[in-house]
Amino acid sequence: MVRPSRSPVADQDPVAGGPIRPAADEDGATGGAGATGDEDAPRLVLASASPRRRELLARLGLHPAIRPADVDESVHPGESAADLVVRLALTKAVASAAAGRHDRGHALPTHDVSGPPAREPEHPHDDEVVLAADTEVVLAGQVLGKPRDDAEAVAMLDALSGRTHEVITGLAVVRGDTHRTGRVTTSVTFRTLSADEIAWYVATGEPDGKAGAYALQGAGAVLVQRLEGSDTNVIGLPLAETVALLRRVGLDVLRAGPRRH
Repeated sequence: MVRPSRSPVADQDPVAGGPIRPAADEDGATGGAGATGDEDAPRLVLASASPRRRELLARLGLHPAIRPADVDESVHPGESAADLVVRLALTKAVASAAAGRHDRGHALPTHDVSGPPAREPEHPHDDEVVLAADTEVVLAGQVLGKPRDDAEAVAMLDALSGRTHEVITGLAVVRGDTHRTGRVTTSVTFRTLSADEIAWYVATGEPDGKAGAYALQGAGAVLVQRLEGSDTNVIGLPLAETVALLRRVGLDVLRAGPRRH
């Protein structure tokens, strides 16, 4: 199934789920002290409502503020999956950063990532780093969408059976007038699946709303024979590369703090 053009929607959880509504408390308990426990660190903001991405960051003790970005996710003519994920991640990060400034009463900067970069926050307490990601499943150069029904899920899993596909995530961070981007690719090889195995997995309901019709963090792990690269990338956020990208804008989330008990 070729991924259709996407219309403006709430942030997606591309591998782990469908459209997800923002958390009720966007800037409260989810994002204190820079989300790192360091009062001097900039606040970390996640431009995504994906529970999988929040759970992955929580593995590192990070609890960012949640500010999903509502952007047009349509694929541009001739755009490759590799270019798509980086463009969408940066667009989300810029839009989320702009929304934060607007909420604080600052001038709203452009959402066009090809135009002038966003301005530095006007007050020190406004210093924040916005993190965004976009993840796609790609088979033989085609971006897979989410199955619309069980029949499409069966067809998608049958296409993936015994073959290697790619999971590509674009990453972007924005801090004031600085932005950095990255891209991570993981190769995933499925076992050769029988019709009964595919029917069993579809009956679990797990393929619903999942790009590629599977979820590595769930029962879908049994479908995978081999994985080369970041497993957290397949779930929705490559942790090692995310940490490295945050460091490039001056936020070291692995800096030692008080000993945890």
